[in-house]
Amino acid sequence: MNYNSVLGKDWISKTFNDEKVKFLKENFNLSDTLSKLIAIRNIRLEEVKMYLEPKIKNFLPNPYILKDMEKTVLRAIKAITNNEKIGIFGDYDVDGATSTAILGNYFKEIGREIEIYIPDRKTEGYGPSEKAFNKLISNGSNLIFTVDCGTLSFETISYSRTKNIDVIVLDHHQAETNLPNAYSLINPNRYDDESKLNYLCAAGVCFMFLVALNKKLREIEWFKKNNKIEPNLINYLDLVALGTVCDVVPLIGLNRAFVSQGLEIMRKRSNPGLKILKSVCGIENNITTYHLGYILGPRINAGGRVGKCSHGANLFLSKNSKEIFKIASELERFNNERKQIEFEMLDKIEKKITIDKTKPFIILSGHNWHSGIIGIIASRIKDKYNKPTIIISFHDGLGHASARSVVGFDIGSMILSAVQSKILKKGGGHKMAGGFTIEEKKIEEFTNFLSNKISKTTKKLVKDNFLFFDTKISPSALNENFFLDINSLSPFGSGNPEPKFVIENLKLIKSSVVAEKHIKSIFSGQDGSTIKSVTFNAIKTNLESYLLSKNSKKINIFGKLSLNEWKGRRNVEFIIDDISVNKANNNSVPSSNG
Repeated sequence: MNYNSVLGKDWISKTFNDEKVKFLKENFNLSDTLSKLIAIRNIRLEEVKMYLEPKIKNFLPNPYILKDMEKTVLRAIKAITNNEKIGIFGDYDVDGATSTAILGNYFKEIGREIEIYIPDRKTEGYGPSEKAFNKLISNGSNLIFTVDCGTLSFETISYSRTKNIDVIVLDHHQAETNLPNAYSLINPNRYDDESKLNYLCAAGVCFMFLVALNKKLREIEWFKKNNKIEPNLINYLDLVALGTVCDVVPLIGLNRAFVSQGLEIMRKRSNPGLKILKSVCGIENNITTYHLGYILGPRINAGGRVGKCSHGANLFLSKNSKEIFKIASELERFNNERKQIEFEMLDKIEKKITIDKTKPFIILSGHNWHSGIIGIIASRIKDKYNKPTIIISFHDGLGHASARSVVGFDIGSMILSAVQSKILKKGGGHKMAGGFTIEEKKIEEFTNFLSNKISKTTKKLVKDNFLFFDTKISPSALNENFFLDINSLSPFGSGNPEPKFVIENLKLIKSSVVAEKHIKSIFSGQDGSTIKSVTFNAIKTNLESYLLSKNSKKINIFGKLSLNEWKGRRNVEFIIDDISVNKANNNSVPSSNG
């Protein structure tokens, strides 16, 4: 290793095919760096144009390739024709809120009455219950949709049958071989579905359903006969994009198109709730996936974590600006409350619990930990140690858990398998996240079960001592034109990560602490260029001592680019993930050989 990484990481350069880079430059009129980045991503040559211009029309398949789509559409048309009241039961996270609003807004737009039900995370937990269904039924719902849940709700859906109520499930979570006795169940992750759309989140599944429903209503001339204006489904893509990014599903294929066009809708004429929440958060027009995942998403989720669980869905369903502003302001307050609880809880865990770094996973448990926060804590610890992480909060012998995974280990399938093995009382999820309920006496059995599953996984889990970068760049590359060139690969997220770069031989000019935990720095390069940077959450890490010292040694920085816009001014910053100090007379970065 030629560098002394402050965080103890090996910096490894990603590999690419030189001939492919040359072909891309000559045939697609791309820059050298952009050609390298596309080659690294192994985009097939015939798909490069669609990758750079992800449009719905190029990726949207026939929605009827999803199992049960025709049956679902026909039942929905029956409800619309007979003017039945439609109940929508949604999950309390962002995907659930956006899915609820996508369906709700469509039915309201065509003049049909709806009622929503979002369960309380703490008192009701995940998924539909008899209590919830009874509430929807007693208020006149004749047909109930469950969105972002329902695939494993065997008992509750069977109960609905005794009430002569049809239930339609629109979900994406892992399914068992047997399915609940719903009227229909659309889920690209059910075992008999051959759509190859298993990377969609629930919001994407709901959009696919509306594409099929809208087309059928047009074909039977329902809009014309009922003097209704046909909804423009493109206008719902802002909510689809938000659900897609916040549920951390892969930004590949159709999902990239959803997010790319959804961001355009947000910049032009987004949902009223989104527009006001953006304003409350101080987001300007240059909204990106970062804003969705790290600014808007946490505030919407905060309603379910520490506040009112229905706030997210109602924010997107309401058309009353005063009501929307009230909800958005409360979500902002809930999010601040969530941050404080999270800070105190994470501090407590890190001080009192020893994490065994030799194990390939992390399980932490305690009594009466805040059930709305454990998912965030699991995510934070997973990011820090790059291992599947499970946080369990026990109360009266029963534990409620949140799990987060890393690439290479399907946590949703593991949970489902543990439920089938009678180790867990109930649970579910998808590849990267899940939740479950467990008896305290079963914790050792579950730990052994998880150890066995991880040891048998066919994919190697990514080691936590490597940082892979795309290419080295010069300090002078940090300009707006270069940023916009790189940004043509967006939207970035799971499955399409932001490019990572290394800049060498920099001199630290000055640094300052921001918000008590971040560090802003200014560097100068050998070519005379000046680089502005920010290192998030650097305080109380090894990065702090180097960035706040007056060390005269030349250092190298590892990270990504960011376009900072403030009051009409735009400048490119470097977001630092790691730094290293050059060894004497050695200025090269190691590369991988395979």
